Amino acid sequence: METKLKQNPLETEPIPKLIVRYSVPTALTLMVNYLYNIVDQIFVGQGVGITGMAATNIAFPLTILVNAVALLLGDGCAANISLSLGRKEQREADNTISHALTLIITSGLLAALICGVFAPQIVVLFGATTTAYAESLAYMRAIAWGIPFQLLCPAFTAIIRADGSPQYMMKCMMTGAVINLILDPIFIFPLKMGVVGAGIATVIGQVVAGCLCLRYLRHLKTVHIRRDALRPTWALTRRILALGFPSLLTQMLSALVQITLNNLMRAYGAATVYGSDIALSVYGMMMKVYQIAHSMFVGVSSAIQPINGYNFGAKHYERVQKTFHMASLIALGISAVWFLIFMVFPRQIASLFVSDNTLYLDCAQHCFRLYMLAFFLYGLHMTTASFFQGIGRPVKSLLIPLARQGCFLIPLALLLSQAWGMDGALLAAPVADVLVFLLCLLLARTEFQNWRKKGWLSAR
Repeated sequence: METKLKQNPLETEPIPKLIVRYSVPTALTLMVNYLYNIVDQIFVGQGVGITGMAATNIAFPLTILVNAVALLLGDGCAANISLSLGRKEQREADNTISHALTLIITSGLLAALICGVFAPQIVVLFGATTTAYAESLAYMRAIAWGIPFQLLCPAFTAIIRADGSPQYMMKCMMTGAVINLILDPIFIFPLKMGVVGAGIATVIGQVVAGCLCLRYLRHLKTVHIRRDALRPTWALTRRILALGFPSLLTQMLSALVQITLNNLMRAYGAATVYGSDIALSVYGMMMKVYQIAHSMFVGVSSAIQPINGYNFGAKHYERVQKTFHMASLIALGISAVWFLIFMVFPRQIASLFVSDNTLYLDCAQHCFRLYMLAFFLYGLHMTTASFFQGIGRPVKSLLIPLARQGCFLIPLALLLSQAWGMDGALLAAPVADVLVFLLCLLLARTEFQNWRKKGWLSAR
């Protein structure tokens, strides 16, 4: 076993090849995960209308929150596995995956129970308008049944990636998405089940994908489930949670941004020509499309986590630095492409959801061009946070999403909206993107300077 670990491809294969191998399946997996919501909203928009879209938008923060818990456990587990394997600590890696399995299943069941019981309070908190309340509540209660399986997929994405099989996770998610894609129009149009039908189609797809994830546990390659480690201990659980906490915070703050902007769109959209329901629907549509772009950045940043974790544990510091620099350039390139798409094609994107409402399309064009104004800088903060997470620096990794969402975006949205209404809330995003870009440059430069002082890197 020790000889096999020394030949781990994370240590020997070319870095560009590793980034492509790990990032593409992960990005596609997340795209498919977000596709559940996009497909729901497209069919709901065509079959139910603006209020139906508002309803699915209200439930979107729930998806982000479930992903937050999944990434807390999945990324924390994957990071500890990579660090342990790099240090040749096989038993620690086995115990980590065993602990994570128990924690993931328990968390999914608990989250489903909470959502089912408190659905009325949740939809109000998430910004439901009076006209969209009934449909929001019906959709929320429908998707609550799939939460345990929805949580399984993103959690096991990180774990299966660390185990060296990122392609398998992609197949699981694509299978679930295809099922959802087939069932959505059937439930919404011929069966006339509206948003409830969209929710049921989503749940069925998630159940299938989740079961396929569990099936992989019998085929783990680098780690193994140990029955005696299924009962979590506080020491190892704390390490998993500490390493995964930056991912949790990133997603939690994303959900808080969504909830905050939902409420600002509802409040200040009413004072515009668009009205609350259109403003809320457009913002929700924009965030779902944004998640497709975001999944590419997650793919790149998640790909470098096992590479950095293993090589940092094995003390190959030059390889870690090279991985970070390469990933950052790729992420900024992706940012530039999406910036152009958001600036040039906002109406075309919006027309996929609602094509016969000129006011809706006008609002979409206006919102895209304000909210995505500095998107060409977006990619760096995710690769930087993943870099610090991968090398076991959770505090620095935590600082980046906390600064972007908690210190910059949300306070700016609340402050600027008081002066400029809906436009002020939207402009908070590009200002936050510029500020966090500068912060990431400072943190990365300082870290590598410290490495040179320690003699880990060759002096320039």
